[in-house]
Amino acid sequence: MSSHPGQHGPTEGHLTGTGAFGTIDLLSVERLTTAPELVADVAVSPDGQWAYLANWGEPDCAGPEVGGQTSPDAGAWVVDIRDLEDPKKVGFIPSSQDTRPGEGMQVVTITTPKFSGEVLVMNNEQCGKNGRGGISLYDVTNPRKPVKLSEHFGDRANISRGDANDIHSAFAWDTGAKAYAVMVDNFETADVDILDITNPKRPRLVRELDLDTMFPGITQVQLGLVQINLHDVVVKRIDGRWVMLLSYWDGGYVQLDVTDPVNPTLVGDTDFTNPDPELLESTGVALPPEGNGHQAEFTANNQYFIGTDEDFAPYGATSFRISSGAFAGGYPSVPVPGSAPIVVLPDERLNGPVVYGGYGCPDSSPIPSPSSIPGYEASLAAGEESIVVLQRGPTGDPSAPEAACFPGEKAHEAVQAGWDAVVFVQRHGGTENPPFCGSGAFVDVVVGVCTNHEAYHKMFNTGPFSPPWTYPDGPAIGTVGERIDATAAFDGWGYVHLFSNTATNGKFAELDTYAIDEAHEEAYATGYGDLTVHEVATHPDDPARSYLSYYAGGLRALEIQGTELVEVGGYLDESGNNFWGVEVFVRDGRTIILGSDRDSGLWIFEDTGQG
Repeated sequence: MSSHPGQHGPTEGHLTGTGAFGTIDLLSVERLTTAPELVADVAVSPDGQWAYLANWGEPDCAGPEVGGQTSPDAGAWVVDIRDLEDPKKVGFIPSSQDTRPGEGMQVVTITTPKFSGEVLVMNNEQCGKNGRGGISLYDVTNPRKPVKLSEHFGDRANISRGDANDIHSAFAWDTGAKAYAVMVDNFETADVDILDITNPKRPRLVRELDLDTMFPGITQVQLGLVQINLHDVVVKRIDGRWVMLLSYWDGGYVQLDVTDPVNPTLVGDTDFTNPDPELLESTGVALPPEGNGHQAEFTANNQYFIGTDEDFAPYGATSFRISSGAFAGGYPSVPVPGSAPIVVLPDERLNGPVVYGGYGCPDSSPIPSPSSIPGYEASLAAGEESIVVLQRGPTGDPSAPEAACFPGEKAHEAVQAGWDAVVFVQRHGGTENPPFCGSGAFVDVVVGVCTNHEAYHKMFNTGPFSPPWTYPDGPAIGTVGERIDATAAFDGWGYVHLFSNTATNGKFAELDTYAIDEAHEEAYATGYGDLTVHEVATHPDDPARSYLSYYAGGLRALEIQGTELVEVGGYLDESGNNFWGVEVFVRDGRTIILGSDRDSGLWIFEDTGQG
């Protein structure tokens, strides 16, 4: 749905480079692009000879309308890594027009009565009007000559959009006689969609699950952890059964027994510790946890699993007040991940009169400029900002048939119109508390705050002032509302969890957490890039070792010592890094780590403390 590759937040500045340290050595770099934020995930062939990197799409992914092999909007680079010191790009697999892969690419060996070979699994997300969803499967047994097996297969619940739902991530596994894949559905975000890909030319949807409905209680509502969406998933054979490990955002990390994929059963799940343990240990500040269970993997001996919480908002605990009018008072609010925190403003305070701008998507009714609102700019007091209010969506509004978009896209439209800051509003009918207004696709440094639908109506004195709300909903675009006043507090970036893999009463215990030092130092909250963790790859043989892609924090190597996560090495280039994906494999006794840098391409490392 995004028209720009910056789904995971803008990059402003970087940390001071360290080069290689500890047990990590840099072997080589294959630079695939000079365009910022163009590279996404990395996958590696089972034999460790070939790498595949997702091309997330240029800023003009939505156009011009050419596409195809000669002018692809996005796709996947094929890199020959047989010589680890001299990798070479040898091919490119184009995505369909206005379509791109991103997260969770994988190469898996499938050997069933219907197919035998190596299969590349790619997700599909739309970046323009002709975009298509679902997953695509390629035979990459010969990596230089990929063969399309099937494309854009998935859940067609939103068939009115003309295709399968967008897919954010996917994972496949071979059980012997049959093979399966699980998908992360962008449109039905709580869904777990399981496909039979025994014949990868003819996938079949065999089960849809909503874990929150099937297994009530996995969400910690009392802590405000109510954002339920599947984000990532792996499946592994453990003690004779197939176990699916799902990263279910505020629902934590969930395990299902999918030995029978049509009839999964719950193994257990995690809770987020209150107060936030990493924040408390690092800063002494006691605040509730933020959730954001993003991605996880089992250790080699299956004794533990490691999860990464992705949090792009180092400032939380936002105080939001309507400061004038009949409904003056405090309302729930949160930062919008990817937007700039309130503290970048000179007085570290967002305040001023608001104006309604509609939905603010590229195809929505245009956002008015501050100067086009009679008397508005003259009404701003010293230290106040021009603030536009934009609704999440649209979804289900008969007056707005255009597609919904990321908040960063809305913010970009607002910046182009001349606004200083954006107040985002919870979706029509949304009941999340705290509210949720989406995340990602920010390409501008602009302050963004999310508040609930009740506050939206009260900012503009347009009833009804409590649910249920019906369409038409709210004031006319350009309406001036009340003044607001908002502040924020530092609470750190996303970090890493170590869990026991033995459930007690259906719960997996948290044993330790880890973050790079700068992630919980307020001095590094802005101007140093994204300092949240992104993904973890556990060593296939050594149960103690794991590796992290830490965005602007670089590559990090961890070792489990007792029940603690201890950093033993890493790499951060003197010019900075921006690592999205990480994979690890063993070749000829050497531990090799692949990192995909969003701004350059493939980086190859060796853990010299292994082998």
